[in-house]
Amino acid sequence: MNGTRGFLIFLAIALLGGCSGGSGDGSSATQAPGATPPRATAAGAYTPAYPVKVGPTGRYLVDQNNVPFMIVGDSPHDLIVSLSEADADAYFADRQAHGFNAAWIQVLCNAYEEARSDGSTYDGIIPFTTPGDLSTPNPAYFQRVGDMINLAAKHNITVFLGPIETGGWLATLKHNGAANAYNYGLYLGNRYKNFPNIVWLSGNDFQTWTNPTDDADVTAVADGIKAGDPNHIQTVELNDKVSSSLDDPNWAPIVSLNAAYTYYPTYAEVLHAYNQSASVPAFMVEANYEFENNTGMDYGSPATLRRQEYWTMLSGAAGQLYGNHYTWIFLAGWQSYLDTPGVAQLQCMTALFAPRPWYNLVPDQSHTVVTAGYGTFSSTGSLGSNDYLTAARTPDGSLVMAYMPTIRTITVDMSNLSGSAAAQWYDPSNGTYTAIAGSPFANTGTQQFTPPGNNSDGAGDWVLVLETSAV
Repeated sequence: MNGTRGFLIFLAIALLGGCSGGSGDGSSATQAPGATPPRATAAGAYTPAYPVKVGPTGRYLVDQNNVPFMIVGDSPHDLIVSLSEADADAYFADRQAHGFNAAWIQVLCNAYEEARSDGSTYDGIIPFTTPGDLSTPNPAYFQRVGDMINLAAKHNITVFLGPIETGGWLATLKHNGAANAYNYGLYLGNRYKNFPNIVWLSGNDFQTWTNPTDDADVTAVADGIKAGDPNHIQTVELNDKVSSSLDDPNWAPIVSLNAAYTYYPTYAEVLHAYNQSASVPAFMVEANYEFENNTGMDYGSPATLRRQEYWTMLSGAAGQLYGNHYTWIFLAGWQSYLDTPGVAQLQCMTALFAPRPWYNLVPDQSHTVVTAGYGTFSSTGSLGSNDYLTAARTPDGSLVMAYMPTIRTITVDMSNLSGSAAAQWYDPSNGTYTAIAGSPFANTGTQQFTPPGNNSDGAGDWVLVLETSAV
């Protein structure tokens, strides 16, 4: 740190926050062809069959019943060392209620993550009986880790588990060497291989991965995990301010999920990750956090967060992680920063995509769908000054979606749709729809669309939704 048709959870969603999303009743998850029917809880929510795995097209994740899994995660890095089990249970319950299905948590945290320098828990449990020696794991500490993973599972949350985050623990890895690093990873893999709700997430601001020795030590941990745990997929976060897992070829045999990391316009790095492999899904692991300013350019405001989220989902992502300044390190009073504007807007994003076949959307990289008015592509610079429109289309022509961060008239080639299409504007700030006059539109020729004015947040961002059948 510098400072996610078939969303498998609760389409009963998290719409506790007010976003109703699609026109359906939101009572169940949809599934990929050949999938087993989702299992509903008493509340009507889908209970995932963990662990998650790569889906049939290589572009998204599914659970063990092949139900598409859209990553909608939080980033409570310090949870294991900073919270009691009672507080962690309350935190996970809140995140479940708000529609999250994932959480990025570090096994080890020290001063780099604004925790205690010795890596101990809030109640004094140290991770290694000999400080700094990876060959001496403290059973009490790693029991606590397992207890926290189980609490997350209780609330249908997959833990993106960081085995040894590189921002604060790289020196320890280097001191121990690759052999001890491998054995530490093997220990973790063997210990947690039967915990179903895990995705391994190595790295964290891994600025020196281009150093062969540093990279060898970090990949040794991942190789050890892989040897001990054949049940869970892995990924890695490399360097800020912009990177993706597959930038480092040494991680290609290890990772099954490509983590895009950027503080710049997210579409650029997500598209880069999407284009790196057709069999390794891309997702947004980290961008600007709510209540934080990591770049000196973009504060984690609602408008900034919306741009990140919708750009990401319409650039081929399998989902994304959200972050919050108060809950990644659990500052005093963090309980007052759970039900935030950023969380409410993430619910609106989920409500829009979850009832639709988001997993089949193909990014409109060559502007054959939105042919005019798409703005200027930029891989750097401020999010607030960027006007680029991201659009995507399902191969069967049943759905076209386009996110525009600013008001303008755009031109859509309607022949990309398989039939006459209902047209609506979606307000990403409050989750409401506005019907477009003249809808439905024929799937011939071109059609111009202009948003109805500022959205409910007083900003100019909108999502155009064209679909040939009701959701």
